[in-house]
Parts: sequence; structure tokens; C-alpha cells
Amino acid sequence: MLRTGLEERGTALAFGVLITVGELNRRSGPHAREAAPLGAAGALSYALLGENAGQPTHHGVAQVVAVVLAAFLVGCVPHIARGQGPTADQLARRVLTVGFAAVCFQPLYNQGAFAQWRGPAYALLLLALLSLTALCDAVLAAALAHSRTRWPFGPLLRDELRALLGIGSAVVATGAVMALAVAVVGLWALPVFSVPLLLTQLSVRRYAAVRSTYRQTIASLARATEIAGYTPAGHARRVAALSREVGRDLGLSRPELTVLEYAALMHDIGQLSLVDPVPAGATAGLPVAEQRRIALLGGAVVRQTGVDAAVAVVVERQADPFREQPLAARIVRAVNAYEEKARDAGPGGPLTALEELRLATAGDYAPEVVEALARVLSRDCLTSPMGG
Repeated sequence: MLRTGLEERGTALAFGVLITVGELNRRSGPHAREAAPLGAAGALSYALLGENAGQPTHHGVAQVVAVVLAAFLVGCVPHIARGQGPTADQLARRVLTVGFAAVCFQPLYNQGAFAQWRGPAYALLLLALLSLTALCDAVLAAALAHSRTRWPFGPLLRDELRALLGIGSAVVATGAVMALAVAVVGLWALPVFSVPLLLTQLSVRRYAAVRSTYRQTIASLARATEIAGYTPAGHARRVAALSREVGRDLGLSRPELTVLEYAALMHDIGQLSLVDPVPAGATAGLPVAEQRRIALLGGAVVRQTGVDAAVAVVVERQADPFREQPLAARIVRAVNAYEEKARDAGPGGPLTALEELRLATAGDYAPEVVEALARVLSRDCLTSPMGG
């Protein structure tokens, strides 16, 4: 490609513009698996493009990677200027995924291996290649997340595979349809078949906005105990953040982590029903009967707010014997106790609190949860949760 320049420059330019537009519409946020679905679909379509309006194409793997990389970088400029640009591993993942699809298709197509594949068989071939590419992308995404966070690989891969049933399937389908449509009617098919995916992306953004508002509402409800002076400032937020990390370490799925996080945010809301506040909101040292009463009151409050019933179950069972608790309730109970003990134990609080939890695993706290908490804290160098 360096010697001869771009093959079919018009086609390369059209797909480059499409990918750039997709990247310009990139969705910001840490929980977006596919932040730029239109760009991803356009890149995969170009990787599997064999004909343009009935005429064979001759671009190879190197040109596919070069065009995708250039368009990706151009489309990311505004996001980088706002400090919201993609990370290096996202760039590497996009290039590797598209390169994989191109390697599977372009050399064989240019050698005439697919000359006899026509009609439905050719469409199924493209779908099969794109499905294989999507699976490889999921493995790569899970591996990158595992190397970055040290969370268990299995649950990360499971979450990535589950995500394929959502926006991932739309990206795969659109990529295949674009490649087939361009082969028949030419480049005019690109804007036509971009519209459905843009509408899908808009719907996903609205859904994400609703979820964000929902979480903010729960966080506001959780702060009621702080505003009323029942719990220290930031306690619920710290317990929720640490609980989520422990849940990740134990392999909870994304829906389970969401329930866990919401329950951790609202775990002290039952204290609003108390006439006399618990000193410093520290419930871990109360008699078991009093802990259960507060937990049941909290569960009743959560049910009245209209939050998911699974959250209420975790809140109201956090004071039960740990062998009878669901895993999320075990996590909230142990993390809450750790945060309270570390807060009151002085400079050596984290180590002292963790040792107290380990000594109490025979009756009060689940051993596997305490060990997961220890692993999470060791990765954070036993940072105390006391900071705002």
C-alpha cells in the first residue's frame, strides 16, 4: 500500500467519513461497552467489503487497518479536546478487531475463494465471520479489563458475551447489511443503512440517561441519613464503592453488581425510623436483635420507594446469620462493618478492622467475603475508606 497508494480511493474515503462520523457521535461514560456503534459497524463493513456496485474491490488488510485507524483518530479529536477521549486499550482493541475480520476475509476474497458463494450463502458467510469477530472482540475486551483491574476473567467474559445480545448484535447485523448493500447498489447504501443504527444509539443514550437519573435518585435517598445526622458524611457512598469492588472480585455479574451497589447505598436507611440515633451510625456493634430491626425497617422503606424488590431483600437481610444470607447481603454486612471499624480505629484502622473481621468469620461474617475484601484492599494498598 505504501508503494501504490490507496486502492479505490472513493470507497476508502466514504468508509473513512462514515467511521469518523460514528466516532464523533461517540458516547462518553465508563459503562459503555460499544461507545461508537456506527463507527464499529462501518469499520467491520469495510473489512468485509468484497464488491462495490457489482465491481470487485482490491483493498487489502493493510488498507483496511490504515483507513480505520486514521478515521478513528480524526473522529476522536473533539473528545480528546474535552478530556473524554478513548484510552489506548480501546484504540488497540478497535484496530485488532477490525484487523482480525479483514485477515479472515480479504486475502481469501482477493484469491477468489468466495467466487462461488452467492445469495443467502454469501450473506451467511459474512454473518458468520462477523459473529466470530464479535466473539474475539469480547474475549479481547475481557482480557484487557482483567489486566487493568485484576478482576476474575470468567465473569468479565460472561458480561461481555451478554452485551453482544444488545448493541453488539445491532453492530454485527448492520456491518453485514452494509457490506451486502454496497456490493449491490454502491456507496449510496451507507447513509441509508446508517439511520437505523443511529436511532438505536439514540435509544441507548436515552436509556442510559434514565438509568443515571435512577441511580442519582437512589444516591439522594441514601444521603437522607447523612443529612439527618444519623450516619457520617460519605459513609453510604464508600460502602457502595467498596462493596462493588468486592462483588467484582467474587464474580458477580453486572445486574447483580447493580443490585449490590443500590443496596449498599441504602443499607442504613432504616435508621431514619429510629427515635434515638445510633452513635456515629455504627450498627455493626449493636445487639443482633437491634440490627435486624433496623434492617427490616430499611427494607420496608426501600419497598415504599419503588426501587427493585431485590434491593429491598438485600437491605432487610443484611443482619441475618451469614449462612442464611444471599451473597449481596453478606458483602454489604462485611464491608459496612469494615468501614465502621476502620473509621474508629485510628492510624492503623484498615489493618485492625480487617483482622477483627477475620477473627469473626466463625459466626458473623462470611469467610469468602472477608478474603475478597482483603484482596481488594491489598490491591489498593489497604487504603482507608475514611477519605471523603
